[in-house]
Amino acid sequence: MFHHSLIPARWTRRNFLKFLLAGSALAASSSCATPRRRESGFQTQVFIGQENSYEGNLRRVIERGFQELGVSASEIHGKKILLKPNLVETHTASAHINTHPLVIRAAIEAFLGLGARQVVVGEGPGHRRDALHILEESGLGSVLYEDRISFINLNEQMGDTVRNQGQWTDLSTLTFPAVFREIDWIVSMPKLKTHHWAGVTLSMKNLFGVLPGLYYGWPKNVLHHQGIHESILDIYATLKPHFAIVDGIVGMEGDGPIMGDPKSVGVIVMGRSFPAVDATCARLMGIDPYQVPYLNTSEDWLGPISEAHIEQRGESIRACRQNFALLDHFPAQQGLRWNG
Repeated sequence: MFHHSLIPARWTRRNFLKFLLAGSALAASSSCATPRRRESGFQTQVFIGQENSYEGNLRRVIERGFQELGVSASEIHGKKILLKPNLVETHTASAHINTHPLVIRAAIEAFLGLGARQVVVGEGPGHRRDALHILEESGLGSVLYEDRISFINLNEQMGDTVRNQGQWTDLSTLTFPAVFREIDWIVSMPKLKTHHWAGVTLSMKNLFGVLPGLYYGWPKNVLHHQGIHESILDIYATLKPHFAIVDGIVGMEGDGPIMGDPKSVGVIVMGRSFPAVDATCARLMGIDPYQVPYLNTSEDWLGPISEAHIEQRGESIRACRQNFALLDHFPAQQGLRWNG
């Protein structure tokens, strides 16, 4: 992270954001190179924390999740953390489109509270090329400016090319931002949403935004041509991110990821295994994860999605479940309803 003394006291927020976008030689992990073992019968934990308002004590919810999931100061101390939110569009009247800035702030504070050496935020928006505009209009820019947190425009980063560990697409390699070499933890922070092509978009689908638009186009056209479900599997299997924090306080139902309607659920969902987190989120939405192709394929390979192999911490699924509207004219949303 840059030193605070390098920031002139009279800089405006916009100049500060331009500074962030101009020179991010920051962060991330060399974990892209080691194959993931198959996870047959793997047991994991997922935490559901309840909070009905963005004005609530979100940091406390995330810190409780850390405790329940065994994320300790000894594990985080001295590490560089990259938070990857879901920033899609800039409609200020539609806050349910993007990960809420106050959830991101709470995560920043929680990681710093465990002794993280540096926390940065990185995103490669798929729909809009102007990351500065998205930062300003989403409200995240103000949070980063106030907290002096660096932002990395992942779309503009030069890439490191590694072997595709998933092999579900025809891509023999995947190119991730070269700055990932210095990051210790990659944290996906999606919004709880249905999706007109993928069925649901959660912590695994959110990883589309780590691939640079310089290589994959807008809106990541290469991945769409290869297949959304297949690309999700390949990215997760190759990148092997570390943690997920899902903003489900207000989600989006129906025609997500942009045109859907807000849906209040009042939860933050957290975990180390993205398939397990996303399966739990799907059930919270009244959706059967076995009917979502990339989640079904994840089981016994990338992580569990069966309730029998997910130890639920915090609140129960059934206490917080809110059936999301599903639109039959989208094939990806047909037959998704969970009857559990």
